[in-house]
Amino acid sequence: MITVVQATTPKEMLSFVKFPFQLYAHNPHWVPPLIQEELDSFNPQINPVFDQAEAYFYLAYKQNELVGRMAAIINWEEVNHQNKRKVRFGWWDVIDDVEVTEALLKKVYELGKKNQLDHVEGPMGFSNLDKVGVITEGFDFIGSMITWYNYPYYASHLEKLGFVTEKEYIESEFSFTNVNPELFEKAATLISQRYQLKSLSFTKTKDLMPYVDEMFDLFNTSYAKLASFVALNERQKAYFKKKYISFINPEYIKFVVDAHGKLIAFGIVMPSFSQALQKTKGKLFPFGFYHLLRAKKQSKDVLFYLIGIEPEYQNKGVTALLFKEYYTVFKEKNIQKCIRTPELVDNLAIQNLWKNFSPKVTRRRKTFLKKLTS
Repeated sequence: MITVVQATTPKEMLSFVKFPFQLYAHNPHWVPPLIQEELDSFNPQINPVFDQAEAYFYLAYKQNELVGRMAAIINWEEVNHQNKRKVRFGWWDVIDDVEVTEALLKKVYELGKKNQLDHVEGPMGFSNLDKVGVITEGFDFIGSMITWYNYPYYASHLEKLGFVTEKEYIESEFSFTNVNPELFEKAATLISQRYQLKSLSFTKTKDLMPYVDEMFDLFNTSYAKLASFVALNERQKAYFKKKYISFINPEYIKFVVDAHGKLIAFGIVMPSFSQALQKTKGKLFPFGFYHLLRAKKQSKDVLFYLIGIEPEYQNKGVTALLFKEYYTVFKEKNIQKCIRTPELVDNLAIQNLWKNFSPKVTRRRKTFLKKLTS
């Protein structure tokens, strides 16, 4: 018999966060989160996403053994302002037993029907800056701090339960040693002259901070047309600014401004923390912080996290200015591999940015959808 309980106490929430550590204990490709950071992200007193979303966290037990977890989420900004009557599920991990998945999903269905929503989609987080999708191809590559890992049976569970593919994502990588700077250096010069643009680079976090709010505004503008996009509000901007920006190498955040100093493009790259996070085992202390700091300074792999461009400058080659700046810093740091985090398959504009770098698709992932019937 399967029993599903809502996690509400600190002890139950800790069980929710730590279940994947048990499930993937011997898997070399799973990258653990930091336990306290994960707990904080689920705390309405800390994470401002709860200004516009609600979430319920469930644990599944079979014969008194913890065998699965799942969060049921409603993003009310999405429901009320975009008229997408969707209940989300995320942070889903489960043993290979479709009945456990079904029992957890029943809680998601109940939440959706209670609020007159018409479909379920997942796995996905609260917002667009959260993790998304189940892996359908590419299980033998190490994950990252901004993606979920899962076993191959996850997708088959959903298909057996009547879910269909909703969105598809690809992840890819390319070798930095194969990058030919001539592809963008000449273009960068021509485009900066034609549109009177200037690149901004930084060596100190405090110097780039004055631009970060404007960067998040540009993020909202440049991604607005993508499916399931929910704009960040002011409190979320402040939250992500504090949570992430100070930890990213300042030389990995690049801006492009126009003749009036207005931000028209940005790029955020992160060093790969995957192996460092595996060594932390979810804890910053006593030695976890050391592993992360070492990776920040010495990692030879980088993740292209976000690139945003003002709509009127899209398709005008502005990314050449960003690539030129990144090429300089990557060469100085002897970077070996560049990793692209999940991108929608139908986002052809972002994929066209990389066509000259000979990227190799390493992983595919999907979200799945099911209609809710009364």
